[in-house]
Amino acid sequence: MNQLVRSYLARFIALAMLPNCALLAQQPATKVAVVNGQAVLVGTREGKKALDQLKAKFDTRKKEFDARQTEIAQLEDQYNKSGSVMTAVKQEQLANIIAEKKKRFQRDAQDADDEAQRDQQQAFQPLDARVNSVISKYAADHGYAVVFDIGTQGSQVRYAATGVDITNEVIALYDKTYSDTPLK
Repeated sequence: MNQLVRSYLARFIALAMLPNCALLAQQPATKVAVVNGQAVLVGTREGKKALDQLKAKFDTRKKEFDARQTEIAQLEDQYNKSGSVMTAVKQEQLANIIAEKKKRFQRDAQDADDEAQRDQQQAFQPLDARVNSVISKYAADHGYAVVFDIGTQGSQVRYAATGVDITNEVIALYDKTYSDTPLK
């Protein structure tokens, strides 16, 4: 009797699934793509230009910070080598100078880092809006249902076949679409 019930139950489940199988067969395959949004931002002509401008601005500041680090290292070296022949007052003065220069350096470095992040955001924010519109257009034109950005931290994509990465195509379409329209 138990086997008879299992047989009827198996037939019932199979018959119940037939309409669902037919519906699934009629559904078109969902196309999914991935794009590296960061690579698109810096890969477009405008992105490269913005990156070059930011780099030029902060290269000068980097040289200044490098010189200040060298000065601090030289003072520390002087303190370590001449500490035994200096008077206690001179040692304390030099130690205070080193501590003050280090403290000022750290504050200025943090301020410069904050400024660099603000400048980067301001430079790429208008470009990011354009990139989003190009990704949407590309996805709609090519029948993609979903495009995952694998260039951002915390991406949920764990696997992506190489054939679904549309990063280079989006860069080319962006440059074609906005070749004559400067950012504001």
